[in-house]
Amino acid sequence: MSRWTFDPLVLASLLLTGALYVRGATRLWRRGAQRGLRRWQIFSFAAGWLALVLALLSPIAALSEVLFSVHMTQHELLMVVAAPLLVLARPLAVFVWALLPVWRFRVGRWTRRPLVAKGWSALTGPLTVWILHGAALWVWHLPTLYQAAVEHDGIHALMHVCFLFSAALFWWALVHGRYGRLGYGIAVLYVFTTGIHSTVLGALLTLAPRPWYAIYRDRAPLMHVDPLTDQQLAGLLMWVPFGTIFVVIGLALFAAWLGEAERRVVYTRAEQLHAGPRDVG
Repeated sequence: MSRWTFDPLVLASLLLTGALYVRGATRLWRRGAQRGLRRWQIFSFAAGWLALVLALLSPIAALSEVLFSVHMTQHELLMVVAAPLLVLARPLAVFVWALLPVWRFRVGRWTRRPLVAKGWSALTGPLTVWILHGAALWVWHLPTLYQAAVEHDGIHALMHVCFLFSAALFWWALVHGRYGRLGYGIAVLYVFTTGIHSTVLGALLTLAPRPWYAIYRDRAPLMHVDPLTDQQLAGLLMWVPFGTIFVVIGLALFAAWLGEAERRVVYTRAEQLHAGPRDVG
């Protein structure tokens, strides 16, 4: 059974990002730029950062190599907790303020290049985000690739990067990106269909007659846990919490869609009533 040890590279990365954020936020507040960085955004970043620490540097990381259900908990923390909290915080601008003025200017100029702007627009497009997020879930849960990730630290790190990055892109597109520009209707469609990925995959894991991954079939008994029960719990963790979050968001967007349609009807009627007397005169 794996011991609880700190991955020095992960620890260094988290410490670096935390230090950069503190430095950038301090500079912004000293300049009186509080409007560009609200307190709730700072709290959001802190909570997301702590979720990453919990997922990657706590005993969860060690137990994830032995129990599939704990590994699924780790992935839920990355995709459903850390990713949306960090997206709400919008930390990239704060990181830029942590740089020296000359580098801050260069980074700002680079991000305004047409090619970079077009690339970011394409990467955060609803269809692109939908494909990337779904592909990350399905491809990494293929038995050969999943077991390789558990056995090899480099592949495992790549898996976590893919999950966190694809989830962050999805949440960014939903909160800050072009879902809103395309209208609530398309946002509802993408949210519900994205939720289907996790629901179907979770159901398949829960209802499978035998364990999918030989590595957990061999390691789960070390914790006196039945491998199939462990997999069923992992499937339920993906099926219920993940699916519920997407259903709630989808219903909220659907309600906003109906509200927007109602406001448009009221606005149109008001315009017609206002224009009526002038037409008659």
